[in-house]
Amino acid sequence: MSPAAWVALLWLAFAGSHLALASRRVEPRLTAALGRNGYVGLYSAVAFATFVPLCWVYFTNRHAGGWLWGVPATGPLRVAIYAGLALAFVLVAASLLRPSPAAVVPGDARPGGVYLLTRHPLMMGFMLIGLLHLIPNGAASDVAFFGGLALFPPIGAWHQDARKRAIGDAAVRAFLDATPFVPFTGRETLRGLRELPWTAIGAGLALAVFARWLHGSLW
Repeated sequence: MSPAAWVALLWLAFAGSHLALASRRVEPRLTAALGRNGYVGLYSAVAFATFVPLCWVYFTNRHAGGWLWGVPATGPLRVAIYAGLALAFVLVAASLLRPSPAAVVPGDARPGGVYLLTRHPLMMGFMLIGLLHLIPNGAASDVAFFGGLALFPPIGAWHQDARKRAIGDAAVRAFLDATPFVPFTGRETLRGLRELPWTAIGAGLALAVFARWLHGSLW
């Protein structure tokens, strides 16, 4: 089996186990049997057991397989990719500072700040990272890895929304109705940008710089 096929298979295992364990039928039964902490521990262990091999297979087979496209990331395109990645890391950092009520471990249900940009900043930040890396990385293994990184987060976010709506909590439903799913498509995007805390911006930019430095040892 080719490296790209292995990467795709491991993405399916990671995504499938995530969605199955968090489904409305499975999660309550596991929580009742294991307790909430036990369920979260199992969920984390399965995620670790599938995501670590996924990363190991990809990073030991970078740029493997035939090239589906080749786009040189130079000049203005390079600047645009870096700017987009910095924004993606700011979304990730902002989500960690204030967890979403639509997440598996829910947070504050008041819309504001980064949640006026998207109600799933963590997921959408990862999606942007995957999409932007697809531009200059057109080898089969790259497309499998970064394509999965771009595809799974919105699927997982949609699944979370469906679960939360089914529960019927009024505050969470109001949050879902007041916040956009797709980033930067809401009516209060400018307000969301203004309300981003400087700590999130600084942490996101620091993460972006660290990730760029790390590329020197990976590529």
